[in-house]
Amino acid sequence: MITSIHGILEATGVDSAIIRVGGFGIRVFAPATTLNRLSETGVEVSLATHFHMREDGISLYGFSNEADRDCFEQLIGITGVGPRVALAILSVMDATTFYQAIANDDQQKLGIAKGVGKKLAAHIVLELKGKLPPMALLGAQAGANGATAAGTTNGAVYAEAMEALQGLGYSGAEAQAALTKAPQDRVMALEELITFALRSFARQS
Repeated sequence: MITSIHGILEATGVDSAIIRVGGFGIRVFAPATTLNRLSETGVEVSLATHFHMREDGISLYGFSNEADRDCFEQLIGITGVGPRVALAILSVMDATTFYQAIANDDQQKLGIAKGVGKKLAAHIVLELKGKLPPMALLGAQAGANGATAAGTTNGAVYAEAMEALQGLGYSGAEAQAALTKAPQDRVMALEELITFALRSFARQS
């Protein structure tokens, strides 16, 4: 099983990167949170990976750390959650934020991911509620007790920001990519979050 990849970054796309290993250019599918961390092309990169085999082909999925990779593997083990939905979830939050959302039963936060409706969000929470890493439980408890200094922006605000950006003509994927870059260590108001995303779009143009 291929558990990691190390090579030269040749290109990045909306949902994948091309990494050259030896004489081969390997396409690695990855969430936006990972793709956004990759530096300029031509440099060495390392990703934790999941090798996925299906009847219609094989795919390699890459992540910036093992925690996100392990979270992805948990997600695709749930009935109704395939690699595409798992990547969508990890494109708008990292593993720690995801597990805290599960521990806090924050279905709204899961719902900001493309392809995750209310029923699927509830199903994911039900399936993983008793299977969380210890640190996720500690983080959720600290947040509930007000022990964190800043907290994180809640799912309802992200959902409203997504809706507002799409109303301005941006696609769901574009909105997700911009919101993923927002600071995760403090609470952001809706207006601040939308402004951050718009500035991100402006820098890309």
